[in-house]
Amino acid sequence: MANKQQGRIVETPTEARQAEPGPSVLALLTISTGLAVLILGMIWFAFFRT
Repeated sequence: MANKQQGRIVETPTEARQAEPGPSVLALLTISTGLAVLILGMIWFAFFRT
């Protein structure tokens, strides 16, 4: 837990690095996964359909 010393907040290195991923991370993962599926589908359609 963060401590206050001489009017400043003092945290350990582990506490300072902790963060919660925001909605932008979820959007990035969703978009990149969708693009990967789309590209792989186009490759399959172009080369492997019978």
